[in-house]
Amino acid sequence: MPSIPAFLATVPLFKSLDAPERERFAELVREKNYPRGSVILFEDDPGDALFVVRSGRVKVVLLAEDGREVILGLLGVGEHFGELSLIDDQPRSAHVIAMEESSILVLRRDDFRRRVEASPVVAWALLQELSRRLRRADEKIGTLVLLDVPGRIARMLLDAAEECGNDLIEKPLTHQTIAQVIGASRETVSRAMREFQDHRWVAAERRRIRLLDKGALKERAQHRV
Repeated sequence: MPSIPAFLATVPLFKSLDAPERERFAELVREKNYPRGSVILFEDDPGDALFVVRSGRVKVVLLAEDGREVILGLLGVGEHFGELSLIDDQPRSAHVIAMEESSILVLRRDDFRRRVEASPVVAWALLQELSRRLRRADEKIGTLVLLDVPGRIARMLLDAAEECGNDLIEKPLTHQTIAQVIGASRETVSRAMREFQDHRWVAAERRRIRLLDKGALKERAQHRV
């Protein structure tokens, strides 16, 4: 595993900083390990820190009163959460749960603010990252409102492949996880995935998914309700 300063160079929030600035942040972070299934943050917890995934994978979720789970986001290595609390001091807006054994870097809000005051480039990097997150949220809302379930699945698979940088989605995406992300039942997702495989648009390889016909998936993701 790379050193913390080297790792921060891969994190969107920190990669635009120069090496000495990343070294200063590396001195401030604490590393914590979480076993699979453990809760890293509870909704309404005080928002007093930024978290960066150094290894493993986490999910950002809302829990309904009847126990249903809605996944707002799946975050892997180099991705972060809790950035809003660095600005508005508000409680956490969702739970964050480790999907597998994970190592998380924790940066306290007060330490981050002191670095921002000393280096405006840090504030600019945060604004750029928040803008990127808002654009992604707008796209997700549009997808949920305008597309049917197969269209939502096609869009999610295309986005996941783009994040991986190739046509093979390495991170495990179970039908249940997909259902919780796009707001559908697992049975409906399973039917759509079988259709995708029958059309040879995708192929299941153990716990991974390979996109065989991205053109067809893109066309399916344009069908509106």
